[in-house]
Amino acid sequence: MRIVYLVAVGITIVLGLASRKFSYLLPLFVARNAGDALWAMMVYFGFRLLLVRKSLFLAFCLSIFFSFGIEFSQLYQADWINQIRNTILGALILGKGFLIMDLIRYSEGILIAVLLDKMAQMYR
Repeated sequence: MRIVYLVAVGITIVLGLASRKFSYLLPLFVARNAGDALWAMMVYFGFRLLLVRKSLFLAFCLSIFFSFGIEFSQLYQADWINQIRNTILGALILGKGFLIMDLIRYSEGILIAVLLDKMAQMYR
């Protein structure tokens, strides 16, 4: 099972990066929302990779907690963390500024990942 989640992490990373790089090719709604939803899906699949024998509910809760924690951490604006956020990798992981809308996007992405996970489990 770990390989499935590893592949899912890889696919969501590629899709997330592509959604940012090629946003001009996407419908506006998708371009604005896909990156954050895919980031949260990647977080969920990462927790499933690490905790493959644990419940989907635990991975859901940890993913929400982690994603929301990252978003709320953006309210903290010290120079040292802003220097990290100003790097490409830092911006991708930590984001740049707090947005309530991001919490909604993360929730939707995680819910989609849970649904995909449940559907995949039905066909195993």
